[in-house]
Amino acid sequence: MSEVIVFTSGKGGVGKSNLCLNTALQLTALQYRSCLFDGDLGLANVNILLGIEQEYTLDDLLFNDKSIDEILVHTGYGFDIIPGSSGVEQIANLTAEQLQTLIAALTSVADYDYFLIDTASGISRSVISFCMAAQQTVIVITREATSLTDAYAFIKLGAAAGMSKRVSIVANQAPNVLEGEKTYKTLLKACENFLRLTPPLAGIVRQDPRVKDCIRAQTPILTRSPNTEAAQDVESIASYVESLLKKAAAG
Repeated sequence: MSEVIVFTSGKGGVGKSNLCLNTALQLTALQYRSCLFDGDLGLANVNILLGIEQEYTLDDLLFNDKSIDEILVHTGYGFDIIPGSSGVEQIANLTAEQLQTLIAALTSVADYDYFLIDTASGISRSVISFCMAAQQTVIVITREATSLTDAYAFIKLGAAAGMSKRVSIVANQAPNVLEGEKTYKTLLKACENFLRLTPPLAGIVRQDPRVKDCIRAQTPILTRSPNTEAAQDVESIASYVESLLKKAAAG
């Protein structure tokens, strides 16, 4: 069975989806077989970031009798994606039972070392359900106050659900390493003071205008601009997540 990694955030616009797909690409470079599920059940966008037009989406799996193999997309980057759905009310409002059935089907997909889930932003039933099914949840933050506040709220809710030991933090869009560490420590202080939790830092991704260029070009930064600081930061995060899951599997 695949190791499940969730990328999530309390607030939208923090670069979560871009980080998730580039992590999948880096895991491929490390010789792992990876699959990325676009778990934003209302506004899926991973296919847009990759410039991919798919024939079938998640709603075909759930409501039109298509199998996972039939909706699976081979990206050409060495990893596969299971495309989400956008603007379909039934998908955005799945019941708890439907969510559990979906998660069981997705996480039982064979032949992958890593199964990455890019969730919607915020705290919803689907996001928490995906996180509870994961071996590791990566919460992406920026230095914006709203991002930090929402991330804290997510960690608090997650702790109540029993997932606090599987959470790590990525400080994204940091002007420099020092500012990234400052952003992380601001969140860490609140977690330690009020929740008695110490979520570890998975990494810092430095701000780089070429990231936006890559998004416009619908090409991952690890492919288009692999020598940038941001690309190197993503590589480090992928290695960190890999080491965490190896450690957990060993004991």
